Amino acid sequence: MSQEFHITSLVVHAAPHAVAEINSSISALNGTEIHAVTDEGKFVVTVEGDTQRAILDSVEAINALEGVLNSSLIYHQVDPVEKKSEEHHEH
Repeated sequence: MSQEFHITSLVVHAAPHAVAEINSSISALNGTEIHAVTDEGKFVVTVEGDTQRAILDSVEAINALEGVLNSSLIYHQVDPVEKKSEEHHEH
């Protein structure tokens, strides 16, 4: 059986007064990681998920946060993930 793994990176621009709150809100979202934050309100964020819909839901949630001015999608990759069958056993 095959499934997908999605990873997306974003630059999020927020109002400087809202940086701390947005940092907490993004960190609380499932599958998100903040890699950098500036005092001016720029965030580098990655979002990981099993479906494109999960990624889009997270991006929409970030864009809806009070104080987020915009976000720019920088990168999106989809990789197939093969699940090992129960018949395949390693010795």
